[in-house]
Amino acid sequence: MANFADIGGEEITDLAHVLRLVLAKLYYGLHDPDFNFAIRSAPAECSGVKYYHWYVSIIPRLTRVAGFELGSGMYINTVLPEAAAEFLREVDVESAAAPDKPQLIAAAAEPGARH
Repeated sequence: MANFADIGGEEITDLAHVLRLVLAKLYYGLHDPDFNFAIRSAPAECSGVKYYHWYVSIIPRLTRVAGFELGSGMYINTVLPEAAAEFLREVDVESAAAPDKPQLIAAAAEPGARH
């Protein structure tokens, strides 16, 4: 699906569960970093094209922007994507969650579940 505006109710619910889980892993695994996220989508006039799909980018702000980034407009990735994925897979949000809010994390950990 090329355009984010074309997703349905079930997909929105699934996206919400995934975002909750990923953001919990960032919160507990990286100690509540600042972050930006963006939904990247095809322009409205390209709705339905087969060569594009929408996606969500989550960018934790773990380092400072310095001369190279400011001068070139390119950002240095200090961690291999495979290493970052492995780290996030290993973050146990159930153990890290505050005792008074376990239901919040449990809901996030159930893909496809409806709450």
